[in-house]
Amino acid sequence: MVQLMEYSLFTTFFCYLLSTIAFVTAVTGKGSRVGKEVHTRIWGRRGIVLAMIGVALHVVFIVVRVMIGGHFTSNMFEFIAFLCFTIVASFIVIFFLYRTVTLGAFVMPLSVIMLGYASVFPREVEPLIPALQSYWLHIHVTTVALGEGALAVGFVAGLVYLIRWVGDNRMSRTATWLEVIMAVILMVVGFVLTSFIFGAMDYQASFRHSVEGKAVVQEYHMPAIAGPYEGKTVQADSFLGMKEPLFAIPSWMEGKEAARKLNSVIWSVLSGLLLYTVLRLTIRKRIYEMLYPLVKHLNLETVDEISYRAIAIGYPIFTLGGLVFAMIWAHEAWGRFWGNDPKEIWALVTWLFYSAYLHFRLSKGWHGLKSSWMAVGGFVVILINTIFVNLVIAGLHSYA
Repeated sequence: MVQLMEYSLFTTFFCYLLSTIAFVTAVTGKGSRVGKEVHTRIWGRRGIVLAMIGVALHVVFIVVRVMIGGHFTSNMFEFIAFLCFTIVASFIVIFFLYRTVTLGAFVMPLSVIMLGYASVFPREVEPLIPALQSYWLHIHVTTVALGEGALAVGFVAGLVYLIRWVGDNRMSRTATWLEVIMAVILMVVGFVLTSFIFGAMDYQASFRHSVEGKAVVQEYHMPAIAGPYEGKTVQADSFLGMKEPLFAIPSWMEGKEAARKLNSVIWSVLSGLLLYTVLRLTIRKRIYEMLYPLVKHLNLETVDEISYRAIAIGYPIFTLGGLVFAMIWAHEAWGRFWGNDPKEIWALVTWLFYSAYLHFRLSKGWHGLKSSWMAVGGFVVILINTIFVNLVIAGLHSYA
């Protein structure tokens, strides 16, 4: 069963990667023999078929994991992998509504990045801690991921709109902020690549420090830029002559894994900036300028409508999962509907942001550029909640 689970996940990743190649080929290929339109239709059909096969295999992975461990959304690996599934599933629905092949050339690479990002976390099937032993786990987390999957498609459509718009108006301030978004995306890509590299090197380091008066040992799988507060090195492989942390985290960063989590974020930023610099020096143009030829033929109104439609689908689902079901479970587990836990606060921030998006769009007529910026900004908030809050800030949800 374990081999079936691992095989299904690997083939899922492979299908998503092939789907990415098919969609990019559909958009970039000349189609000299059969014509551009026929070429796009043929490769677009191949791309969506591969995406559907990948989703089916992803379902197999989820079912087998549930059969083995009884759960599939209890830690970062499981949640990110399931979020990847909901993104592709949401895209498939949107694709059959609008038949926009170009959207697949952006959504499917996102799914590859997300699944690759999930794989850097521990993948072992472990029993649930007492706090998670509730049927509300599956109800709450599943609906949150389904909502965020649709919101992610809205983000991609918004990003495509911005690339298309800025490509025609390159001197605007929007171009600078769009490039910042591209750099942030590359930080996630850089972290995935860095994790794989150090994993292949089998890098190991461990540090002893005190948490609430108890001595604990923190394991690192990347060179320690940030070390534990008042920590001592137990063992550390040498990397570029560095065997000690460059600095220790401040005392207010609580949790036994706070230092390692911050270290992961630092590596994300550094590797992303390095990747961005290499790309800029190689292609000698901004990242959005490289992507503009893929979207220059798109109708802006259609792209704006796709973004809005995806968010309109995801918002009520996220509301149910992230607020309603979350508060019911919180009352059942902790005897209160709301606390000041960082995860709860950021879930509320996410909901308020998308509430503002819908308000401004429906009541104030924010279409096009403003709407697309909010669609992109909303997903940045989701990434902060999913990555930064989980990996850096200690709270009741730190077990994730």
